Amino acid sequence: MVQQYGSMANMVKMTFTVDEQTVEILRRTATRLKKPQSAVFREAIRHFAERADRLTDEERERMLSAIDRIVAQKSGKRQADVDREITNIRAARKTGGRRTRLE
Repeated sequence: MVQQYGSMANMVKMTFTVDEQTVEILRRTATRLKKPQSAVFREAIRHFAERADRLTDEERERMLSAIDRIVAQKSGKRQADVDREITNIRAARKTGGRRTRLE
């Protein structure tokens, strides 16, 4: 949904304290885009919120490192046991798996 300038029905007036450099960036950007400063501010907050929901590089590296450690661990199961388990799973899928009653 794009908020049109001049539509104040759903707006809330707020006060923020920002440094001079941020004010200058806001004014320059609003002038260049020919948009009100409040519109530039709203768009900036929306873009920031979209990025904030993503993993940071540090979080991504930590998670990938954990997966790498898990993958590198040697399984304690014998290959024959793994093969038997896979065979049983495949057979269960062919017969309906959990959707059928046990007899």
